[in-house]
Amino acid sequence: MSGGTPIERVWPAPGTGPLTDPQLTALYDRAAQPHLRVNFVASADGAVTLDDYSAGLSGEPDKRVFGLLRMLCDGLLVAAGTLRHEGYGAVRLSADRRAWRRERGLAEFPTLVVVSGSLDLDPAQGCFADAPVRPLVLTRSGAVPPAGLTEVADLIRCGTDHVDLTAGLAELHRRGLGQVLCEGGPHLFGALTAADLVDELCLTVAPLLAGAGPARITAGPGSAARPLPLRHVLAAADGVLMLRYARDPGNPPPTSPTP
Repeated sequence: MSGGTPIERVWPAPGTGPLTDPQLTALYDRAAQPHLRVNFVASADGAVTLDDYSAGLSGEPDKRVFGLLRMLCDGLLVAAGTLRHEGYGAVRLSADRRAWRRERGLAEFPTLVVVSGSLDLDPAQGCFADAPVRPLVLTRSGAVPPAGLTEVADLIRCGTDHVDLTAGLAELHRRGLGQVLCEGGPHLFGALTAADLVDELCLTVAPLLAGAGPARITAGPGSAARPLPLRHVLAAADGVLMLRYARDPGNPPPTSPTP
């Protein structure tokens, strides 16, 4: 078992002890088909930040699962606002997680994919300048990149007045990025939900009340409700819950149009 706060399965079929990293990996394993997983941490009353940052809600157990989810994905999807605000650095993995990927014929690192309609991005930010794999940026047709951005990232133009996420996801699949992990933010999650692209939500619930004020994990115009059944509940010794909801295999997402 990895060191740190123990994590146990409480539903379904409660486990008999702390979960090892291989056991956690099996619980969150890669899907057999293209798949979009969304990962968030929230307070018990639904806040997505504490003192304006998500890090205030995230403890050791959440960070452990967070790292495993990055290991499992092909593409790491994040909105430009979240990238800037959270100060994303280069997407790197530990040596053992890189070895795990190589053993399964995967690229050594996942590809960072940024969603930005305005291209208000800093090419010198670590996530671009120090990236082990050239990042991709989903943007709209008329957006003008800042100087230096195309030297450190590839632009994928999809949509005219806004970023067409359905077309963008289809292009990621075409490029071999079938397992996509979205780390937010709330407006991107809301747009993905509205487009019916979300296959899975992994939600860590921190045992605290943030009070009124902070945003919730989803934002934007309202959209139709849709079922997303609960698949497992994990609990850490510090009271943190990790919930995994996933689309029923018999209710797949709509087929993406050919770009």
